[in-house]
Amino acid sequence: MNGASELIDRWLNTCAAWALALIWVLPLAYAVWTAFHPAAYEARFDLFAPLTLENFAKAWEAAPFARYFLNTFILVTMILAGQFFLCTLAAFAFARFEFPGRNILFALVLLQLLVMPDILMVENYKTMRMLNLVDTIPAIALPYIASGFGIFLLRQTFMTIPKELDEAARVEGASFLGVLWKVYIPLAKPTYLAYGLVSVSHHWNNFLWPLIVTNSVETRPVTVGLSIFSAIDSGVEWSVINAATLMTSGPLLIAFLLFQRQFVQSFMRAGIK
Repeated sequence: MNGASELIDRWLNTCAAWALALIWVLPLAYAVWTAFHPAAYEARFDLFAPLTLENFAKAWEAAPFARYFLNTFILVTMILAGQFFLCTLAAFAFARFEFPGRNILFALVLLQLLVMPDILMVENYKTMRMLNLVDTIPAIALPYIASGFGIFLLRQTFMTIPKELDEAARVEGASFLGVLWKVYIPLAKPTYLAYGLVSVSHHWNNFLWPLIVTNSVETRPVTVGLSIFSAIDSGVEWSVINAATLMTSGPLLIAFLLFQRQFVQSFMRAGIK
């Protein structure tokens, strides 16, 4: 009886997993189908329907996606560089230095993980307006430069590195920053890769804050640009909208497929201990 019960449970779990996977992939499959086929095949499936790239050309010409992509690239690069710099220094201090209030300060950093970014949008907007940065790319990036998750992840990784290594580097005459640069950062590369992919993916897809703080084409990222493009009331075809959607999400899909193995291995090696 136990064997039959386990077999039924396994079968039910497998069916549920496949059902969830099917539900997840159906919208993507529909977007791919309509993007690569003429508008006449938006609502009907035909294996012999002709393939076309015309929808992508129409989408590219209908909105300034080149500018949107450039803005997004500048945005995610600015955020990632700032996060790597600040999170590395903070994580190194929490992992290797003893100072009064260290545990309390680290607890405050962890507390940031419990605060939803949406709660701070009004205050963030007031701050950006006070700094005269509204409708600029730095205004989108600044609230995310310091990441509690990044500090936590790097601190946990740094704490797994034997202290004998930095002691040996100190004997060789390396400064604290030299130890960080030559010992800790090279050994934490898998963690940097994993965190970098998570950060780029999150801020590439971020929508609400960029929508609030930007007003012009010169500063909008692809998510805001796509929402404005799809909201046009001039009869834009679904095939064109889905083609634009694939264009904006394509770089992330390609990056994930290329770095999927490294991404999974990075989190396994950096395991939070």
